[in-house]
Amino acid sequence: MKKLFIFLVSLLIIIPAVSFAADKVIVFAASSTTNMIDEVLAVYNKKGGNAYGSYAASGALAKQIQSGAPAGIFISANKEWMDKLEKEGAVDESSRKNLFGNKLVLITNKKNNIKVDFSKKVDFTSILQNEKLVIGAPESVPAGQYAKQSFTKLGYWDSLQKNIVTAANVRDALAFVSRGEALLGVVFGTDAAADKNVTVVAEFPENTHNDISYPVAVIKDNSNQEVKKLYNFLISDEAKKIYEKYGFKVY
Repeated sequence: MKKLFIFLVSLLIIIPAVSFAADKVIVFAASSTTNMIDEVLAVYNKKGGNAYGSYAASGALAKQIQSGAPAGIFISANKEWMDKLEKEGAVDESSRKNLFGNKLVLITNKKNNIKVDFSKKVDFTSILQNEKLVIGAPESVPAGQYAKQSFTKLGYWDSLQKNIVTAANVRDALAFVSRGEALLGVVFGTDAAADKNVTVVAEFPENTHNDISYPVAVIKDNSNQEVKKLYNFLISDEAKKIYEKYGFKVY
């Protein structure tokens, strides 16, 4: 009888643990938010939450969500990918809002002495010569999309084609420059600040690209109380302080 009692008590201990694991929430977030969202989720989990982040280019994440990936929340680095999901009815429209913003910068490895002034004509031919300029793939990476917009508006896109190489996401583009495998790269300002091996060469004028804002929304098919609790924390003042610490512009 005593053994049976111990067994039943052990079941009572195990069952809540299994339920807790089942309540884990996955946040699909743009690569440029990796360090910051990791910290936000760490704070949330210390309060009893159970969440983790999955990071990639916004386009790649949106396509995974379209295919039924179990994301509870999506944070995109541009509105276009969120627009696509909203149009398809994949996200809860009432939960969508701009969470924070960023800026677009041109970077190089800190060992290089390069400065660019976009208010003047830039001689990229002399600067790059046969070296590479890395950007995120414009068709799926928001930072790459913004880079194409800016270079096109400034009149350099066509002439840069022989130098441009593309990366799967903005953090890969950052890594290329950090390792010295590309002379220049285009990333978000917060990415540049996160890597001690790179330095900002110039900031792209805001009027050369679309507004850089990061919308957040709950995935409709995967919404539950745990997802809603995490969503409320992501839009809280406590989370906003962490966003600001990483250099994001909070709305």
